[in-house]
Amino acid sequence: MKMYRRLGLLAALVMMTSAAFAQMTMVSKGKAKAYIVLAEDNSVNREAADMLARFVNKISGAQLEIAPAKAKGGAIVIGEAAATPAEDGFELVCKNGALHIKTGGGKGAVYGVVTLLERYMGVSYYAYKAYTLTPSANIELPEIEMSDKPAFRFRQTHSYGCQDPDFERWFRLENSQDEFAGNLWVHTFNRILPSSVYGEKHPEYYSFINGKRRPGSHSQWCLSNPEVYELAVQKIDSIFKANPGMKMISVSQNDGNNTQCHCEACAKIEEYEGAPSGNLIRFVNKLAKRFPDKQFSTLAYLYSMHPPKHVKPLPNVNIMLCDIDCKREVPLTDNESGRDFMRALEGWSKISNNIFVWDYGINFDNMVAPFPNFHIIQKNIQLFKEHHATMIFEQINGGRQRGTDFGEMRAYMIAKLMWDPYQNADSLMRTFMKGYYGAAAPYIYKYQMMLTGALLSSSTPLWIYDSPISHKNGMLNDRLMKVYAEIFDQAEAAVAGDSTLLARVQTARLPLRYSELEITRTKNGQDAEATSRKLEIFREQCAKYGITSLNERNNRYDDYCDLYKKRFLPHPDTNKASGAKVIWHSAPDKAYQPIADKALTDGLYGGTTFVESWVGWEGRDADFVLDMGEAKTFSTVTTDFLQQLGAWVLLPKSISYSYSMDNKTFTDMGRIDFAEDKDIQVKFIPGTVAAAQPVTARYVRVKIETIGVCPPWHYGVGYPAWFFIDEVVVE
Repeated sequence: MKMYRRLGLLAALVMMTSAAFAQMTMVSKGKAKAYIVLAEDNSVNREAADMLARFVNKISGAQLEIAPAKAKGGAIVIGEAAATPAEDGFELVCKNGALHIKTGGGKGAVYGVVTLLERYMGVSYYAYKAYTLTPSANIELPEIEMSDKPAFRFRQTHSYGCQDPDFERWFRLENSQDEFAGNLWVHTFNRILPSSVYGEKHPEYYSFINGKRRPGSHSQWCLSNPEVYELAVQKIDSIFKANPGMKMISVSQNDGNNTQCHCEACAKIEEYEGAPSGNLIRFVNKLAKRFPDKQFSTLAYLYSMHPPKHVKPLPNVNIMLCDIDCKREVPLTDNESGRDFMRALEGWSKISNNIFVWDYGINFDNMVAPFPNFHIIQKNIQLFKEHHATMIFEQINGGRQRGTDFGEMRAYMIAKLMWDPYQNADSLMRTFMKGYYGAAAPYIYKYQMMLTGALLSSSTPLWIYDSPISHKNGMLNDRLMKVYAEIFDQAEAAVAGDSTLLARVQTARLPLRYSELEITRTKNGQDAEATSRKLEIFREQCAKYGITSLNERNNRYDDYCDLYKKRFLPHPDTNKASGAKVIWHSAPDKAYQPIADKALTDGLYGGTTFVESWVGWEGRDADFVLDMGEAKTFSTVTTDFLQQLGAWVLLPKSISYSYSMDNKTFTDMGRIDFAEDKDIQVKFIPGTVAAAQPVTARYVRVKIETIGVCPPWHYGVGYPAWFFIDEVVVE
């Protein structure tokens, strides 16, 4: 009891001391004792004033008014010029009864208000409309004299939190449409000169790939063609005129790899420059000279990632450098894919101070799956800062998607680190967890640490097209999954009485539930009833917490659950070719041969990624025979195909079946021609042929005809297309 009295006395003394040294009383007994003055009446200062007034009202119930400078009481002056100009920088000065929120430019006044609320008024923001504050009838400020500015002048991230205007302000995030004229900020070649307009009459404007010009929405420009340059100038001029006041535009390659022009003129420049980027920088430099008062951003992405040997970007050419191919289990300096990117970053930083880094931290193929990369985020952002990057985009949370692995915490930590990369990242994590998960925070933290340690000890790479199945013998092995489940049981119990906190914990658990379902389907002998229960829990919680897509291809959770029941739960084996021997006439690609003999008839179906079960051919036909061991009577044959356009996996041209008793003389059973399908969703397409009457045979021959190369509308235009198959079912 004495201890409590002493603590209470100490708290009272602290409050008395603070009051004695208060430099400004903003609110007293619920009444405003200060007013706001705008140094300049503009939209940014008004936004800052509105934010301050709203949160003061939330804390105290008092209403701060915007008043002329001669009003009585304490003045809060917003928008005076800071001593040192710095875009989005600010100064806070509180002395002698007045508060000055000064701006260095940009949204400095708004970010000054955010800092005031967070550091001195006890408001903490975590995620979409999720913040905490302590109500008080009195608001007093101590003496303040501080300044701050961002490490990067442009900071953007994908997070559904950005649908909340206060979230976007609080975390000091930018929006590309406010920076780039016409919102032309990435993959813009086809938007500037659409192939649908110019391709048919002028194929020479587009890439020469594998022996011919290939105009299409994902083909690149022939950058050595002077007509392309003049047309681009005309279009860009019209875009800037339609967007007065905008100073920046992206003139950048379409999405796709190695789709640059290989005509004689382009190839000669590429050879001299030692990199495909040479031709690109030469072209964009010409535009930069033509429009010297504008900024031109262009991609250093996939084939153009490395800098040229000779030409240098002009000062008004912005290099948007992307680390898309890097693995994420360790920092960029610590594995070969990262070191390759670092060589590119170091090269560009030697010839440019105008670098925009596009960093990735999400599993595009399985967004609702564990992705423990928190231990590398800070180190990588520091590397970007130290190599002259001035702009940064963190593609981490699947855009407006809810339910991605700890998406809210990623958004919180990355936003903080983009402003200041040298904060304590672990402290940021703990602060977020305590505020967002409440009493469950210690358990969530324990889980994150275990998961990260298990990833690192497994030596399994983490990448942006990952699958939980890749980690089923590592960080997601059976023993660890059991421990993770126990930890989340404890976390849920700790917040069982708070529906908001429980929802957050259960949302954070969904990636583990999804992973368990994915790993279970790769095993024979699963408990169908237990798996069905887990599937329904996953379905119910996805619906309850607003989860929509499971991957960037917009495959919905409810479709996944329906398909899982039909495709992956154990069913009576009616496949008469189950366990059949495979005789290859045209074998799959080398990477898939180790599993090919069993994968086609083992009863296990592949999922949306092709890390298991699927067997693939690149740009070649397939031809094989199933030996069922004895003569059997059947009526249909079905082959299971995968369509995943983003990975260059398309449907073939056709499939045909025939049958035989002796593996010498075959009788045609039928053929299917597949229609072209441009739908971006990942699909499983059956190729089924039914005989007019039952047939009897021991051998079934399967022939698959490739489409050859990817079509003009596809990312891989002009390059060999893949097709993948899994089960062949004879019934």
